[in-house]
Amino acid sequence: MKENKIRALLREGKSTIATRLISTQSCFVEALGATGNYDYVEFIAEYAPYDLYELQNFCIAAELHNMGTMIKCDFQDRGFVAQKAIASGFQAIMFTDCHNAAEVKEAIRLTMPDTPKDGGCFGYPNNRFIDYQSRLPQMDHAARVRDTVRVFMIEKASAVEDIENICSVEGVDMVQFGPSDYCMSCGKNRSEFREEALEAERLMIATAQKHNVAVRCEIPSVADAKYYMDLGVRHFCLGDQMNQLEKMWAHDGKELRTVIEKQ
Repeated sequence: MKENKIRALLREGKSTIATRLISTQSCFVEALGATGNYDYVEFIAEYAPYDLYELQNFCIAAELHNMGTMIKCDFQDRGFVAQKAIASGFQAIMFTDCHNAAEVKEAIRLTMPDTPKDGGCFGYPNNRFIDYQSRLPQMDHAARVRDTVRVFMIEKASAVEDIENICSVEGVDMVQFGPSDYCMSCGKNRSEFREEALEAERLMIATAQKHNVAVRCEIPSVADAKYYMDLGVRHFCLGDQMNQLEKMWAHDGKELRTVIEKQ
């Protein structure tokens, strides 16, 4: 896949649907792709162990099923991981834990091409993104790097306070609210701070829309989409591999144990 599918859908003004995998095993990517229901798949690298070979295999499996790919990076090594991911074929980078517009700008600089036009620091690595050898002209490579979709988690109290400036930064393509980290940054448990978190999320959504920045929301079920659709949101990440497994293990496992223990 040479075209960035996620970028193309954003340019066309279309909605997008994704889901999250905590495993890089290609069998899960292919099983997901075989359904034909998802525009792209997100690997939540922030939560999982992985190696760099697996990033390539993840992208290869997705491309075979015409799916785009996104990786969610840790904050501390975001530049290294993002560059390796892009070189492996990932089409979107989700940056976590940025506190303000300055940190957002730095994340963008780390992943923009190193050209006079862009002022970034991503060079011309010999990886599958350029077909391993210098077959792709340097400026074509720069254009593809430039097309990478850059997504920012708004999950710190300071980021919510600075949301106008963040959404004004050139290169911010999409934002997503992170309620758990937001509540933690406010010194609160999420269970006791739900309404305040929802208010902060609505502020983020309204501000992003004002600046023509796409908004993406994670939802656990299809029924949860309506709330966000009524707010104008059109990009969704449905479900989570680990959460789905945990629900099945907790519910079905308990049910089976109850049945067996009644015998």
